[in-house]
Amino acid sequence: MKRILVPTDFSEQADNALKVAAQIARKFDGEIYLLHMLDLPLDLIDPVNEGVGGDLPESLFFMKLAHKRFLETMNRLSYHIKDVKVHETVEFDEAFEGIMEIGKKYDCDVIVMGSKGASGFREIFIGSNTEKVVRHSKIPVLVVKQETPIFDVKSFIFASNLRPTNRQAFLAAVNFAKKLDTKVKLVKINTPSRFKTTEQIDELAEKFTENVDPEFYEFHVYNDKSVEKGIRNFASKANANLIGIGTHGRKGIEHFMNGSLSEDLVNHAKRPVVTFKI
Repeated sequence: MKRILVPTDFSEQADNALKVAAQIARKFDGEIYLLHMLDLPLDLIDPVNEGVGGDLPESLFFMKLAHKRFLETMNRLSYHIKDVKVHETVEFDEAFEGIMEIGKKYDCDVIVMGSKGASGFREIFIGSNTEKVVRHSKIPVLVVKQETPIFDVKSFIFASNLRPTNRQAFLAAVNFAKKLDTKVKLVKINTPSRFKTTEQIDELAEKFTENVDPEFYEFHVYNDKSVEKGIRNFASKANANLIGIGTHGRKGIEHFMNGSLSEDLVNHAKRPVVTFKI
């Protein structure tokens, strides 16, 4: 994890994400791209001149303001980011699209984002930029919900339904765990509505983990009323430092009708959550 993208709106949640990213960068001798998106009115944006529009003084004002806030962040978090190379990055775009483009441009290995979650109608109809990135990002997205003074992952759970389509995300989680010098606690949440017998689960797990070295994972089954509650309760039981899950990237009406377990966890789990594209 040499290149880490950290989107920021200069909020407390974004600061928490930067602190965790700095710990990761320090461990892997990496660097951070601290990104702030300037979502300006269309008449101020000129793509030919990299965002500087017709009203040059107003555009420059927003640029200078962003730079000032970058400096304030660097000073405020100087202790946490010392000895880490941080690139100040400002782009003119809508937040979600810009984050995706910059991650691709700099070939980032992981995106670290802060989130305070959402609930009710805002969660269902609007969502946050964090949710959108989680849904669509092709690289792992680590979501930090609260300040984490020491990001040292000793217990990393990865929840899966053990379907073949989720296997690629599991393999990515195993690779992610190796880099963090830990192993994956693969867990299947068994619920009343989708109950499976021990024999059925063992058969699924055997196929799902085929050719994966047992040194890098251990398998668990946890029974609960719902998958989300089961993941959170198992995470508590396992004293997990990190929850991992695959995300489908559903869109439109399918997303509205079926929801997304990864986004629910991002919204509701207090522990850090890392997502991998299925």
